[in-house]
Amino acid sequence: MPTRASRPDGVTDTVVVIPAYNEAATIARVAGGARAFADVCVVDDGSHDRTAEIVAALPGIHVIRHPRNTHIAGALRDGMAYAAERGYRHCITMDAGLSHDPEEIPRFMACRDVDLVLGFRARRTNVPWHRLALSRGATFVVNAALNPFGLPWGSPRFGDVTSGFRMYSRAAVDVILSRPLRSRSFDFHLETLALVYRAGLTIREIPISYAYSSSSLNARVVRDALKMWTYLISDSGRRAKRGCVLDGQRGR
Repeated sequence: MPTRASRPDGVTDTVVVIPAYNEAATIARVAGGARAFADVCVVDDGSHDRTAEIVAALPGIHVIRHPRNTHIAGALRDGMAYAAERGYRHCITMDAGLSHDPEEIPRFMACRDVDLVLGFRARRTNVPWHRLALSRGATFVVNAALNPFGLPWGSPRFGDVTSGFRMYSRAAVDVILSRPLRSRSFDFHLETLALVYRAGLTIREIPISYAYSSSSLNARVVRDALKMWTYLISDSGRRAKRGCVLDGQRGR
């Protein structure tokens, strides 16, 4: 097991932010597994089950409690704000339902010179065809939004824009926290990618495994994603600086 990278004050420079909504069955395994590699902040997003109680009993886990469900966007933004306030240099985000493997966290931490590390779901288990189709469709349209003129030398050509297993640098977190976000649910992943990309920061994709467990996908989530795509491809959505530095290639 790799050693945990530390700052001079003894606090690790990386925090794993885990949004959790009614994840009592899995949160202890996910948060405990992540704690082996970095500090952990669980955002209990208005759970009605024993999620908050279970997390409170875990040693060394910081907890942010929301009185009501704010969905992915609110939970991750608050987790990022905590990371910035505490001075963390890197913020890893991951799911609470064991769809992401905590043992893969060191692969992100090995990319400390990159501002946004995207987990490309190269190995998928039990993913329904409609979820796979939506993910690939979103990836296509977001790539098109980031490069609306289809220039081959300007296209980012990301392989997986909806994955929530990511690592953001402090610079990327600052960009995200400085903007009034429009996203409300899973479209947070699309919006933050676009913000980092258009801020000219470095981005890399690394392969990860993904095990489908449960989903909060519904018609509203799909509508939110379509609205986000419309915004990203609009003049106002493209107003920020374009042209990130793509660092490395997918599959590294």
